[in-house]
Amino acid sequence: MNKFKKLSKGDKVAVLSPSFAAPGMFPVVYELGLERLRTVFGLEPVEFPTTRKLGASGEERAADLVEAFTDPDIKVVIATIGGDDQVTYIKHLPPEPFRENPKPFFGYSDNSHFSNFLFLQGIPSYYGGSIMTQYAMQGEMDAYTVEYIKHALFVGGEKELIASATYTDQEHDWHDESLLHTRRPHWENEGHVWDGEQSARGMIWGGCVESLDEMLRHNIPIPTLEQFEEIVLMLETSEEIPNASYVFRVVRALGERGILARVRGVLVGRAKAWEFDKPFTLVQKEEYRKQQQETILKTIRHYHPTIPIVQNMNFGHTDPQIPMPYGGEVRIDAQEKRLFADF
Repeated sequence: MNKFKKLSKGDKVAVLSPSFAAPGMFPVVYELGLERLRTVFGLEPVEFPTTRKLGASGEERAADLVEAFTDPDIKVVIATIGGDDQVTYIKHLPPEPFRENPKPFFGYSDNSHFSNFLFLQGIPSYYGGSIMTQYAMQGEMDAYTVEYIKHALFVGGEKELIASATYTDQEHDWHDESLLHTRRPHWENEGHVWDGEQSARGMIWGGCVESLDEMLRHNIPIPTLEQFEEIVLMLETSEEIPNASYVFRVVRALGERGILARVRGVLVGRAKAWEFDKPFTLVQKEEYRKQQQETILKTIRHYHPTIPIVQNMNFGHTDPQIPMPYGGEVRIDAQEKRLFADF
């Protein structure tokens, strides 16, 4: 994997919409994210043609990605948000512009497809830290999120992945701009959920379960089985709040492909368990998360009885969030129940 020079205050950052152009629908939320990029991190956002363009074609969005990576003034690329259609065009990207101009990329959810593409070119990325969600967090950016994003952008090196004291998975409606200054409700976080006595280390690969499902369904290039022997698998589910039977089928597919038997460990993000069309109570959310955790654990153990599995981690579709170093090394200390990642 490539190694990057860390950023300095005043550096230019490309802000792109490789999936859904949410800035075109929610411009006030987007502008708040840009303001935080400037004031909290001291970076200068550079907007591209499709960043606010609703309905932009895959070819147009691909052109923005190529331009952002080949522009020598751009030091990092940050996605505004996820979406649901990267599978239709990322596979057509020319690899040369990215291989010849590697730079950090931040994004998650549907951006799993682009992170997988970069991984196959030897380019690490960061799974998390999107403009519309983490930067434009209602009230203020979470200090935990800011700490890990700053480490990824400016510091680098190994850092312990510590469970947050609280979490939130319940948003405010972006249509009500007055709520942008109201903090979301937060609840106590139970911390990491461990299984397995074996310690391990390896490169992080994976992403959103629904995106991994698309990769498998559509025969998208992913690491080889030999490469998976060096990998720690990363999984998390989206705001679609898939039921346990769906999650089981995707994880089982990873097992039947021979992946689970080869990976060195599995990290699972806290499951989002609230959405506007699924306003679960706290009891319902707890039941949903536990059912998903038990399903993932049981399915993985069918294919690999000993690797370490750590669930309820701070990455994915809940907050606060760690921008996980996709392609970076993670070290799992099962005896001490501690995790360290190289940013």
